[in-house]
Amino acid sequence: MKSKSMLMLGAFAITMAAGSAFAQTQVPVAGGVKLGVEQTEIQAVATGWSLKKSVLGKNVYNEEGKSVGKVDDVIVAPDKAVSYAIIGAGGFLGVGKHDVAIPVGQFRLQNDKITLPGATKDALKALPKFEYAKK
Repeated sequence: MKSKSMLMLGAFAITMAAGSAFAQTQVPVAGGVKLGVEQTEIQAVATGWSLKKSVLGKNVYNEEGKSVGKVDDVIVAPDKAVSYAIIGAGGFLGVGKHDVAIPVGQFRLQNDKITLPGATKDALKALPKFEYAKK
């Protein structure tokens, strides 16, 4: 089984269908600020993960194939790195759910499933509860 790190998420990578007509030769400049991606970056974007399609709302499994939670959010740190996935653990219909932050480097992709080796529902519930900063 081949494992890939969830770091492949990139910074909100966009998946593109093969043959898509997105051939940028120059990056437009608006008010002196570069917009979009350069031609050399398109392949990285095209082969990256779509958070919306491939990650958000997906179940997270342990290496035994048991569901231990669901990806509710992905946090982009101030340095623009995708740093943490917020996993909703436990609860029923949102009641009693315990959100925890897990570094994305701890996830693996196995058989097209997001896995968190060594995780159990009880182990996730024992982690400190994640709460969003008040703004």
